[in-house]
Amino acid sequence: MRRSLAPTRSADEPISALNTTPLIDVLLVLLIMLIVTIPSAMHKLPVDLPQGGPNPAPELPHRLDIAANGALAWDGRAITDAELPALLASTVATSGVLQFKADDAARYERFATVLTQVKRSGVTRLGFVGNESMRFD
Repeated sequence: MRRSLAPTRSADEPISALNTTPLIDVLLVLLIMLIVTIPSAMHKLPVDLPQGGPNPAPELPHRLDIAANGALAWDGRAITDAELPALLASTVATSGVLQFKADDAARYERFATVLTQVKRSGVTRLGFVGNESMRFD
């Protein structure tokens, strides 16, 4: 009589052993992915970055105001329409910043005329001041 050391089971019992083949396949794929990606992540490319110098003093912007009656003011000083092109040209020459504020009661035609003069003078750094009340918070 032969004795078997393996436990005997009937044909109706489910197999309780874990199938490790898919687990090993997944681990091998992950290992290969790591082997492929780690060298590219560790690769260094030398880049010569510019060194920053001392920070220049911030520019004080010029301010152009239109009053309710259509009068112009440059940095708080009343000006005429004839003075505006020269002041705008000096702002463009120094590549300065211009802040533009129109009174709520100022006519739109006046605003459009002055804005056209600003645009034609070549001002590229223009900000509108006083429109905080128009936010939709």
